[in-house]
Amino acid sequence: MTVTVTVTVTAAPAWSLRVVLEATCSRWDGRCKGRAAYGRSLDIGHPIGWGECMNNPEVTMHDEQQSTRFDALEKATTAAGIAISLVMRVPAPLKPIADQVIRSASSVPANIAEGAGRSGRDRMHHYRIAYGSAKEVDTHLRLLIGTGAVTASSAENAVHLFDDVRAMTWRLLHPKASR
Repeated sequence: MTVTVTVTVTAAPAWSLRVVLEATCSRWDGRCKGRAAYGRSLDIGHPIGWGECMNNPEVTMHDEQQSTRFDALEKATTAAGIAISLVMRVPAPLKPIADQVIRSASSVPANIAEGAGRSGRDRMHHYRIAYGSAKEVDTHLRLLIGTGAVTASSAENAVHLFDDVRAMTWRLLHPKASR
């Protein structure tokens, strides 16, 4: 099978790129093999099902990026999980505050993740929302600590993690100027 891809970019000056790939899936050993137009071998090197060669992103991109870890997102997800589990046993008169903790805590990792997938002002908008939601969770947890609905020792880890998330989000909003 031969695949020809022509990409044309409309920005000045106009140019086009032509890439020709030949790809085959050996039905005998199940390995994806191919070669570029200039003769370099493209052996992915791991077994796959027959016919899954060039259209499977896990095959074509399996060595592209070893780690896609985003520390702010991981920390926000951990903090949200802790905060949500803390407020699950809040007494009925304080349920509205607990519900707001759940909404704002889940908003922090969601907006960090969405912001990471955006660019420009849209990215900053999501990071600002995440920062504000992290402050909101902190305030609501402190209110619940003050009322005795949540113990300070059990909420300490969540408050500390959300403080770290706010610091990380602040740095995402205000990157250091390159010197």
